[in-house]
Amino acid sequence: MEQNSLLVMEHINKSFPGVIALKDVQFSLRAGEIHALLGENGAGKSTLIKVLTGIEHMDDGTVIMDGSHIAVKSPLEAQKHGISTVYQEVNLCPHLTVAENIYVGREPLKFGRIDWKEINKRSKKLLEEFELDIDVTKQLDQYSVAVQQMIAIARAVDVKAKILILDEPTRGIDIGAKAEIQKIVMKLAGDGMSCVFISSEMEEMLRCCSRMFVLRSKEIVAELTGEQINESYIMQCIAGEGDAKS
Repeated sequence: MEQNSLLVMEHINKSFPGVIALKDVQFSLRAGEIHALLGENGAGKSTLIKVLTGIEHMDDGTVIMDGSHIAVKSPLEAQKHGISTVYQEVNLCPHLTVAENIYVGREPLKFGRIDWKEINKRSKKLLEEFELDIDVTKQLDQYSVAVQQMIAIARAVDVKAKILILDEPTRGIDIGAKAEIQKIVMKLAGDGMSCVFISSEMEEMLRCCSRMFVLRSKEIVAELTGEQINESYIMQCIAGEGDAKS
């Protein structure tokens, strides 16, 4: 295990009836790193993330975070360990207000009752840190998908996430909004948060990520850093023409 790794997944195996989903996968993530998971559809990326976040349970293997073994059996447990996920489909409640979405399940109380004034105040201040000047008392679905993704990322920051998993967060949104989300992710990494990025957009990966793991046929076949992170070589690895397994 790397001494400076925040997260290490070792010898992860997962099967479904008649299907191998992950085969002896080893994955690590450093503090403050933006790490890409690459591979064709069906390579195992989503299954690996589902194991890490407790949606699926691995058959074998270990997960180590901050030097301690952890067992993540549900998304709620993952959040308690500091692991948050933002999906392409916004995983918030569209009919609640922006502020309610940020603080749902952890509302501040005053005299035994939910302090809505404080919730709105904190939410507005949090979003201003992301250069979002919006009305936090409006329903979430009144805002664009791009803004909703930024709100989801802000919520992850506010729950003190150590690891932020981004699963196609910018698919289907305009170029300007993509750039804003990428800017936010890079700032969070600069502040010490670790990010795992899954994206079908190569330009986005090249811009944001400092290390990449390539999955093929349910295995990690390449770990790419430095000069290896270029579109030509990445595509060779995904296709099976340029393995750089370490």
